[in-house]
Amino acid sequence: MKQSTFKEKYPVWTLELTKDELTQKNVSEILSYFKTKIDAHPKAVFIATFDHYTHTKSIEGPINPEIKDIQNIIFCFGTEIPTTKVAAVRPRSIGVCELENSYIIEFMEAPNEKAHEAMEQWAKSLKCN
Repeated sequence: MKQSTFKEKYPVWTLELTKDELTQKNVSEILSYFKTKIDAHPKAVFIATFDHYTHTKSIEGPINPEIKDIQNIIFCFGTEIPTTKVAAVRPRSIGVCELENSYIIEFMEAPNEKAHEAMEQWAKSLKCN
């Protein structure tokens, strides 16, 4: 995975996989895969999916023509509420973007190291051996 900074302040982790490196055939199947990981996790809870592509298209927003589909799965690892600020960094989201020959998996760095490690492992485990 590669770490970058989006808009000079948001730490984002990215994994690009070619389509032949996955058994999943589309973004929805990848989101389903992540949902099984979330459901199996002892502390994570699934919240929703969001079809970012359809939404942006419906409001006639600009979409990079290289992007064929882009959706998010939203979930939370929240195990404690030590301060009000926790609401600013939860829930978590993993974005899945389809390009012509690859999928891009991206998420913002989690403030909880174990949550971040889980998301990174989930993303990496998409790749076929």
